[in-house]
This record gives sequence, C-alpha cells and structure tokens, in this order.
Amino acid sequence: MEKPDRLDATLEVQLDQASDAAMFADATEPRALSAAYDRASGKIVINLKDGSTFMFPHELGQGLVGAEPDELAAVEVTPSGIGLHWEALDVDLTVPSLLRGIYGTKAWMEKLKQKQNVA
Repeated sequence: MEKPDRLDATLEVQLDQASDAAMFADATEPRALSAAYDRASGKIVINLKDGSTFMFPHELGQGLVGAEPDELAAVEVTPSGIGLHWEALDVDLTVPSLLRGIYGTKAWMEKLKQKQNVA
C-alpha cells in the first residue's frame, strides 16, 4: 500500500493531467454556445463556439421523434458546451457526435440506416 504522501502526489499528477486534457479538448473539439429549435424548418440549430452553425432535422435525434414543438424548443446546452439536453424528454446528445453524423446509439443509427435504404 502506498504512503499518504505518495498518494497525494499521484493524485495531484492525475488531476494536472485531467486538467490539461480538458483544456486541450475545449480548445480543439466543437462546443455549443447556444441551441434552439427552428419550428419553420423542424431543425435543431446549434451555434458553435468557433462561429459556425450546425443544423439537423429533429427526427434524426434519438428520443426527439414525436416530440411536441414546445418540448423541442426547451433544449439546453450543457455548461461545458459539449452536450444538448432536453429535460422533459430525458434526452441527451453530444455535439461532437452530432457533427460526425451520429444521432444516437448504434441501434438507433441502424434504424435510421434502414429507413434510408427503404426510401
């Protein structure tokens, strides 16, 4: 078993590494500044920290199909900017995944793929 001083030093190194990794991710990964539901187009609009905007049809997002416009409009950006959250729908989606075209779990993505193949 490690001595308390050694544990403290190990923990401090780990915390420094985690902080560095978080700062790197914040500087290099997409982060949302704001998000909204555009009723006219039926799309979720995400304004990113770098000044760009990303939109996707809400039907692509797992848990968003069949939601009422007011529920979709209640989207919140997580404090880190990495996620979108709909409290009433109990839905969370991550911004980096959305930008990669990943709108839910593997099973959800397979359902979307099957729908596209039928159309």
